[in-house]
Amino acid sequence: MWCLTPIANTFSFSSIICKCKASNDTHNHALDAGYIRRAALIADKSAGFTSPHPNFGCVIATPSGDVAGEGYLYAQGTSPAEVQAVTSAGERCRGATAYLNMEPGDCDGDNTAVSALLQGGVKRVVIGMRHPLQHFRGNAVRALRSQGLQVDLLGEDLTSKIIEDAQKECLLVNAPLICRASSRVPFSVLKYAMTLDGKIAASTGHAWWISCKQSRNLVFELRARSDAIIVGGNTVRRDNPRLTARHGGGHMPIRIVMSQSLDLPEEANLWDMSEVSTIVVTQRGARRSLQKLLASKGVEVVEFDILNPRDVMEYFYDRGYLSVFWECGGTLAASAISSGVIHKVYAFVAPKIIGGKNAPSPVGDLGMVEMSQAINLIDVCYQQVGPDMLVSGFLQPLPDTAPTIPSPEETFIADPSVSPYESSIIFFYKTWDPHGALSNFSPHPIQMPDENGENVTWLSVEHYYQAHKFVGVDDATAKDCLEKIKSVKSPEEAARIGRSIQRQRPDLV
Repeated sequence: MWCLTPIANTFSFSSIICKCKASNDTHNHALDAGYIRRAALIADKSAGFTSPHPNFGCVIATPSGDVAGEGYLYAQGTSPAEVQAVTSAGERCRGATAYLNMEPGDCDGDNTAVSALLQGGVKRVVIGMRHPLQHFRGNAVRALRSQGLQVDLLGEDLTSKIIEDAQKECLLVNAPLICRASSRVPFSVLKYAMTLDGKIAASTGHAWWISCKQSRNLVFELRARSDAIIVGGNTVRRDNPRLTARHGGGHMPIRIVMSQSLDLPEEANLWDMSEVSTIVVTQRGARRSLQKLLASKGVEVVEFDILNPRDVMEYFYDRGYLSVFWECGGTLAASAISSGVIHKVYAFVAPKIIGGKNAPSPVGDLGMVEMSQAINLIDVCYQQVGPDMLVSGFLQPLPDTAPTIPSPEETFIADPSVSPYESSIIFFYKTWDPHGALSNFSPHPIQMPDENGENVTWLSVEHYYQAHKFVGVDDATAKDCLEKIKSVKSPEEAARIGRSIQRQRPDLV
């Protein structure tokens, strides 16, 4: 204890020491919180590019409080944020403090991030949150501490109101990964635009445009942060959307159409696969003739015994999707909310009144009959976008970042027929899986012989795989694509280039 009980009428330094320490703690916490917020802010720049990997940011601060270097993970296969920050800081890294929005994960089996901090001479590391995936959680913290570095975790070693607020920003930056790790479904965001009287279209179904141009541009940016966009059959029939992120940068999310009866038009913008793929999910046996037509256009059709949002999201979880953006009508929105798969809502409210007894609303019947049953949003934010007001918030709180995963022994007790040590199929498509070092996307160069038998170095297996779709094709587009794939640094970029050309020119593959 710093502070001793002062004796009456006796001058004591103990109370002064206590106040000074509290003042210093507050000052230090404010500095730590500020740098952690900066790390979270730059980590958010990679949203949509790294999926389904986490968003990592790192800031190196000198003892005098100057920022010596910073970096963020752009895509799997590029340099980790910690490596970028240490390289940028140079000699100023020695004795400095590294601020990370999240504990590093060792996707590639070589402890790159931890090694960079150690070799750079960092003295202290402040981490916004532990890694939410159980097979990474705590590993980097233990590795750094075992080498004598001081490691402070927000919410554990550092606690105060300002620290709590900074940690919350770290959680929000990686909310998709946290929710996915805990709930075993992709992080799902419901977005809609409505008039001031709660309508998403006129009674005739006409809805262009409710929101202003600034709001629509923001929607493009939100789409680009997601792996997929989901709409229902009504939206396809009524609006014939393209569902691209053409003004938002980032990648182009997959388009998903949910239709139980498959009552969809034979011609639609979503069946144009030149820019991005479309997946249609439907009930088993629905309109076989349309299924064949869609398949001939390159549209993937997936059948479910019973079509519902929960089963669909669990299916796309298994396919590795991290986040999904729902832009559906009220009926599907209500079903998704009732199924418990929607995590967050973005509601654009336009200062317009359209009226209409039969005009649709953004959310259909939820079976609620009293206002006390209404769902209250959590962490509500308000943002003016042009003349519109954007209201956003979570439908459910962010889960604990330490999801409960049963041990092998607990698994065996629960189901003796399952042997936790029995070898099985290993999935490692993406490098954040437990066996991720084996992934196509791991940044490990490989050497493979070319058509002349000469060994050629490829930056990753994915580079090699995408390029060899076009090797030997006597076409200018194929040759240009091949050179682009060779030159890009990230396997994610190689995959984007290869898949894009494959969709546009399947005859070249």
